[in-house]
Amino acid sequence: MVIAMLDSTSKMVIVYDGQCPFCTHYVRLMALKAAVGEVDLIDARIPGAVVRSLSERGFDLNEGMAAIFGGEVYHGSDAVVLISSMSEVRGGMGRIIAALLRSPARAKVLYPLLKAGRRLVLAALGRPKI
Repeated sequence: MVIAMLDSTSKMVIVYDGQCPFCTHYVRLMALKAAVGEVDLIDARIPGAVVRSLSERGFDLNEGMAAIFGGEVYHGSDAVVLISSMSEVRGGMGRIIAALLRSPARAKVLYPLLKAGRRLVLAALGRPKI
């Protein structure tokens, strides 16, 4: 889901679950800083204006990460498509993940599996939902 934001800076903001090992590794693997310049990584578990604004706009960060870029909010599979498409990934695993998730059709199919994996890992680690 893409929804217009009031702030249309060129900086990219990614809101993700900082306690999820998959989420954390994904945002670091994608090497966005080299591709888009300034990137703010925001842990959705830490209260703040961006997390609150997304929540107030109806984005459930338990159901997907968010990427804010060009005045738009990209949530869930749309966020990973944007991030993967804009990345200058180095390394074999990062390239494979980015290639898989650049396609909106593949991302729509794979994202629910990624969410299920996240839930299982968080449960195994004894970490609560956001």
